[in-house]
Amino acid sequence: MIDTLPIRIQATAASRLTELDPAHIEFGKMFSDHMLVVDYHDGAWQEPHILPYGDMAVSPANSALHYGQAIFEGLKAYHQADGSVAIFRPLDNLHRLNASAARMCMPALPEEIFMQGLRELIKLDAAWVPDAAGAALYIRPFMFATDGFIGVRPSDSYRFIIFTCPVGVYYTKPLRVRFEQHFVRSAEGGTGYAKAAGNYGGAMYPSKLAQEEGYHQLLWTDASAHEYIEESGTMNVMFVLDGCLITPALSSSILDGITRRSVLQLAHDMGMPVEERRVSSHEIVAALQAGTLEEAFGVGTAATIATIATVGHDGRDYDLPTPAADAFSRRVSQALEAIRTGSSPDAHGWMVAV
Repeated sequence: MIDTLPIRIQATAASRLTELDPAHIEFGKMFSDHMLVVDYHDGAWQEPHILPYGDMAVSPANSALHYGQAIFEGLKAYHQADGSVAIFRPLDNLHRLNASAARMCMPALPEEIFMQGLRELIKLDAAWVPDAAGAALYIRPFMFATDGFIGVRPSDSYRFIIFTCPVGVYYTKPLRVRFEQHFVRSAEGGTGYAKAAGNYGGAMYPSKLAQEEGYHQLLWTDASAHEYIEESGTMNVMFVLDGCLITPALSSSILDGITRRSVLQLAHDMGMPVEERRVSSHEIVAALQAGTLEEAFGVGTAATIATIATVGHDGRDYDLPTPAADAFSRRVSQALEAIRTGSSPDAHGWMVAV
């Protein structure tokens, strides 16, 4: 990649950084000073530019609002032990963004626009990267259709934006989850593997019902039999059973999580047996009843490693033991944090310096 792409920068005249309280950061509530914006029209991506974060005008006939052509990603930048800033696995997010774009009939974003634009944006807002333990700068790239047209067809024009926000821990306590046995998040052949906005909109109602019952998230199951586990809302899900790390195998209805990939790689590095396969809800419930399920946890960019303390099934709750200090989820969480903050070697080349 050659960093010669011209990017116009309009710096803000009034930074809002003084409004940030590093000791009390709510996830997704406060946004950094700038955003990267680049438009697609006439069959080509135009010149990218960075400008102050703010509102933008959208046509009431905007085709993304009517027909759902909208995709997004999520990644993080971290303070390093030497005082610099680095981004965790950004190219993986770009590749997944473009896979989502292909599924939604949207144009692929060139690597040079994404990587150079991202670097310049983070450089400009480097002071927004929090340095507290567990904190990071959350990065939200997204793309949406911009045609002002009422008609069911792919848009001819699009806008790609990256904005950022400082974040702390997403989940502050162990999670209560339950199996979803009625509603469907995605079916084979659908858009479940893409980070399409509609996937999340369609999941909100059943998630709301679960939250009203005292659960944080759902364990989504397959669309046909409601037997095989897929993922859990904001994260992929993993289990430790008889000393083996087990997670549902990827399919067209399961998101290929970047944190999921990272945890599986670190498990291999640690010599942990790993199985990516179909995981039945009945298998997990039987292990819960027998007390042989050692750990259950979610993995995701926002959630990082989120301990699951309770699993609900058919109106009954099963509690898991609190993970010990040497439990796999704790060890892999510490290993990930050490790599992300530069306090341990990055053997897989995951970190990209800003």
